[in-house]
Amino acid sequence: MRIPLSWLAEYVDVAPGSTPEDVHAALVKVGLEEEAIHRFEISGPVVVGQVLDFVEEPQTNGKTIRWCQVRVAPEGETAADGGESVHGIVCGAHNFFPGDKVVVTLPGSVLPGPFPIAARKTYGHVSDGMIASARELGLGDEHNGILRLAELGIDAPVGADAIGLLGLDDASVEVNVTPDRGYALSIRGVAREYAHSTGAAFRDPAAAVQPADGEGFTVVVDDRAPIRGQIGASVFVTRVVRGVDPSAPTPAWMIARLVLAGIRSISLIVDVTNYVMVELGQPTHAYDLDKLTGGITVRRAEPGETIETLDAQVRKLDPEDLLITDGAGPIGLAGVMGGATTEVSDTTTDVLIEAANFDPVSIARSARRHKLPSEASRRFERGVDPDVARAAAARVVQLLEQLGGGHADGLGSTLHTPPTAQAILLPHGYVSTLVGVEFTDDEVRSTLAEIGGIVEQQTDGGLLVTPPSWRPDLGDKADLAEEVARIVGYERIPSVLPVAPPGRGLTRSQQLRRQAATALAASGLTEVLVYPFVTAEQNNTFGSAVDGEVPAVRLANALDASVPFMRTSLLPGLVDTAKRNLSRGLTDLALFEIGLVFRPDGAVSGSAELPAGAALPAPEVIAELEAGIPAQPRRAGAIFTGDSTTKQPGQAAVAAGIADALVALRTLTTALGVEVAVRQGTHKALHPGRTAEIVLDGEVIGYAGELLPALAESSDLPRVVGVLEVDLDRLIEAAGGDARVSAISTFPAATQDLSLVVDAAVPAGDVLAAVVEGAGELLEAAHIVDDYRGQGVSEGTKSLTFALRFRGDDRTLTAAEASEAKLAGAALAGERFGAHARE
Repeated sequence: MRIPLSWLAEYVDVAPGSTPEDVHAALVKVGLEEEAIHRFEISGPVVVGQVLDFVEEPQTNGKTIRWCQVRVAPEGETAADGGESVHGIVCGAHNFFPGDKVVVTLPGSVLPGPFPIAARKTYGHVSDGMIASARELGLGDEHNGILRLAELGIDAPVGADAIGLLGLDDASVEVNVTPDRGYALSIRGVAREYAHSTGAAFRDPAAAVQPADGEGFTVVVDDRAPIRGQIGASVFVTRVVRGVDPSAPTPAWMIARLVLAGIRSISLIVDVTNYVMVELGQPTHAYDLDKLTGGITVRRAEPGETIETLDAQVRKLDPEDLLITDGAGPIGLAGVMGGATTEVSDTTTDVLIEAANFDPVSIARSARRHKLPSEASRRFERGVDPDVARAAAARVVQLLEQLGGGHADGLGSTLHTPPTAQAILLPHGYVSTLVGVEFTDDEVRSTLAEIGGIVEQQTDGGLLVTPPSWRPDLGDKADLAEEVARIVGYERIPSVLPVAPPGRGLTRSQQLRRQAATALAASGLTEVLVYPFVTAEQNNTFGSAVDGEVPAVRLANALDASVPFMRTSLLPGLVDTAKRNLSRGLTDLALFEIGLVFRPDGAVSGSAELPAGAALPAPEVIAELEAGIPAQPRRAGAIFTGDSTTKQPGQAAVAAGIADALVALRTLTTALGVEVAVRQGTHKALHPGRTAEIVLDGEVIGYAGELLPALAESSDLPRVVGVLEVDLDRLIEAAGGDARVSAISTFPAATQDLSLVVDAAVPAGDVLAAVVEGAGELLEAAHIVDDYRGQGVSEGTKSLTFALRFRGDDRTLTAAEASEAKLAGAALAGERFGAHARE
């Protein structure tokens, strides 16, 4: 909301000498947020000039200029720039005549841009200044030629200061108005807030006019489908003004104020309705009375009905849209925008003025449905004072009489049935208890009366407070307490940092999740955050290890219609992220994400039907909604492309692949203190033979491997892409409590190798597990170092070599002890898998 200071000063006593910054500071004290300061950014000698004569001179470029002689100071006096009283000025416009009074920007002045004015040679003359247009002065966007003061009804002496004459010395302060304080979208509301802040006298502009009700014009409200039970229009006031001069100009002071308020000047009738809207906060609308057919009916749209709005767009209406109609059909989208069929024009002389109060929810929905935000809808959807409509209509009539030569007609109507304001019980001491500051009873009573409330003392010491009509946001005792704190002053509330109670902080699960992310990032992976929206094909490809359709949650109102499903796997998002980075030249990638996936048990049905508006759903509806929420396990996923080790002197490049995925898994499980088994597996999205199942307590909780080459190629990725996805919730659930550590032994280790020949189909991991189990407690570490198949090994078998390290806690082991343990491991492997020592 932009507030011109001269306008504000009409209704509240602004301290003399106050700057825009001072006004901002006062408004901030009562909770309005400071945004910006707006000025015309014009300075220097800008005066009223009179065109004495001119000569039209055609140019070689086809343009005709005028070489003008313009008087810029009374005859015999020095001009404001120190020059002669008559200046020669080159002008390209042709809409002025000898004798016209115009605005002249003399050398030394600066126009918005900034655009400094100086004497300069052009078209064979020295142009000593510039005759200005409205756009050049910042008074409008259109360039319709020179601004002729007669068109604004101004007759000022030559040489007079045009900046003050046109209101260009004014400024406006802009504040951000929160949705609950719609009353502040007006000079009336902001002036009241300034009075609360400074104690200055407030003069209500609504009380400065005398409403007069019209009669005889038919208005019917026929709302058969009210939203939330609220009738679409509870107030509808009409007045008629006849004999308005369609050529009457909008005065300069009004244009300047509207521009500073962020509204462009259009015509006198439209400007007056906009002026009253900004002044009182009540949107009004003007109809050309001669274009109306019969009376007005306020109703909901019929199916398939359309309307052409003032922006020349034909809009298909929804049955929920609230319309203003006459005998010929829709003439306005209520509270949003008027219709083209009854638009006022440069031939309009008789005007019907409308000032109504519409249901905020209806207006908000229509404005969003048609993507048609307007200054009117912005106010209606935040709540307009229902008691100001009659005053607003009277103010429009008053201004059209004063500025347009019209006269009020008795024709009109008044419908006024707003809901009755409900009194709020404010218990004694409640404000002090809630805010944490002691407020006296007098402070509470006087503050609530100051904001316009009707305050009645109760016998138990409490107060019964009826909010004013312009404050629909005051609905309970907490709202009243906030008003007391705001008006008395937030500085009364001490700045005390609360002490966190013991035992709070991150939960164990949160700590372990953070620990897992830190470990992956510390190992060189980059964390990404991916949108959880995917296609059905992506879910079916990555969401299950076996073929078939994967149950998934489909969004009823997807942000992007091409990806309407919630993900069942992290891998589609990681693949898309890798593809995007590769397209930007980043080829060596190691990315990870920790996030939720959505795993419904079966087919997902539609959501329960929610009640319209702000009504609370019934318990059974809430239960149905909760039952429809799918399981959302947290996963950890990673993807690797390019080279995990880049080429360098003495070192060939090492391509990323399944090995990197398994290293990331080991990093993750080590950080959480969990042991998992890795075994050969299959997944329809992964390369057969290069896929590992991740097993915890006999349950498969994830996969590591490489994407199918065809799938990688279709995603514009390299042929080899390593991937990992594991159920992080299951890992955290299995994580131990306190970390287990072992003392560093002072006894030496005994190392031995073991080579076993087994059937080629036996997983090496299973053989290793048998060796570890059979070797017993003396075995400290074991890992596979070789998988050999070829000469010296029978066809269909393989030779697995394991490096074993033995150590005793209380003694130095002998070679015989180590060998005995090794042979025990070999024996168990032989028993389970038929393994025998390689000869």
